[in-house]
Amino acid sequence: MLYHAYEWTHAAITPWRQFAKMGTDALRDPRNPWAESYGARTTAAAFEMFDNATSRYGRPEFGIDLIEVDGNTWAIREEILCDKPFGRLKRFRRFGNGVVEGKDPKVLLIAPMSGHFATLLRGTVMAMLPGHDVYVTDWRDARNVPLVEGSFDLEDYVHYLIEFLQELGPDTHVMGVCQPGVPALAAAALMAEDNDPCRPASLILTGSPIDTRVSPTEPTKLAGQRSLAWFESNMIALVPMPHAGAMRRVYPGFLQLTGFMSMNMDRHMTAAFSQFENLVKGDDDAEAAHRKFYDEYLAVMDLTAEFYLQTIDVVFQRQLLAKGEMTVRDRKVDPSLITDIPLMTIEGGKDDITGAGQTHAAHGLCNSLPDDMKIEYTNPDVGHYGQFNGRRWRDVIQPKVAEFIKGSRK
Repeated sequence: MLYHAYEWTHAAITPWRQFAKMGTDALRDPRNPWAESYGARTTAAAFEMFDNATSRYGRPEFGIDLIEVDGNTWAIREEILCDKPFGRLKRFRRFGNGVVEGKDPKVLLIAPMSGHFATLLRGTVMAMLPGHDVYVTDWRDARNVPLVEGSFDLEDYVHYLIEFLQELGPDTHVMGVCQPGVPALAAAALMAEDNDPCRPASLILTGSPIDTRVSPTEPTKLAGQRSLAWFESNMIALVPMPHAGAMRRVYPGFLQLTGFMSMNMDRHMTAAFSQFENLVKGDDDAEAAHRKFYDEYLAVMDLTAEFYLQTIDVVFQRQLLAKGEMTVRDRKVDPSLITDIPLMTIEGGKDDITGAGQTHAAHGLCNSLPDDMKIEYTNPDVGHYGQFNGRRWRDVIQPKVAEFIKGSRK
């Protein structure tokens, strides 16, 4: 009933949202003689804040149409190479002067399936596009996947990655951002064991919970404080009608968003007060920047119950990969079988989600990989998201990733 209650509440406040929009328009209408009065501006700002707080944010678009490279303008077109029920393999194909097919290394960016859409990696994609042929895993919102498509768990996630890599062919470099570190390393290990020619040409893991026993953070502690049965009873709900995935068991996006925001509630409250002031003052630039961030941040997707619960169990409670006990469809995952896939791990010194050393732990698991094929890098000035988005990602971290990929090319 939890999901149903959420839907009913959203429907119940829809008339109030319409009233708020009408009020905002009326108060800001230039024909309104009191439009510039303090009372009108503050009331309009309050109406708009209410509308923003109660809106439902759908899947954002990447919106990458053009990029500038060495004075040339390249057009970008999104193409779907592989379309599966729970996710798609998307390519950002480049057109323009200097673009030569096959010249730049192929890079598969594995987007996290942890609440936000793959568009969270927009900044990651844009920084990689000038020198790389970029592909992204574009995961689907589970509430839109019909029950007839079956289930999707962590093991299915690993096999999706293997199928995507086989679709791309040999010499594809892989970058797992945050949560995908565990399935990415598992896929690489299984493909290495099979001597699969499409195994990753290199593997970059950033902010990934490879071993959550190392430097536990509040999120990892929370996962260990409750039983798996508690998570199933309190975090899982049925998708209601009329969504395509009606009756599918999911971890709802709105619950995930509550968790995201509760970790930094003071910061979000401060941002909300600042936005109210921006609206009252008419500071369009600051208001637009705030809106751009929160339109992305507030857009969340449902996860299948089986994927969420298995991730809690395997990654955060029992740490099976780190202990050498993880299996995927009855096959043991053994990273020590990786002998020729260069490995780079990235951490942020201010990361309050993935603790120090959790990602670098991957090197100890890949103990058959020569030391000259391993790189550990920690940027002391970034937090979790700064490892793959923002100025330090563009100016400091991405050039190191590009250099690593270049050095790994066969």
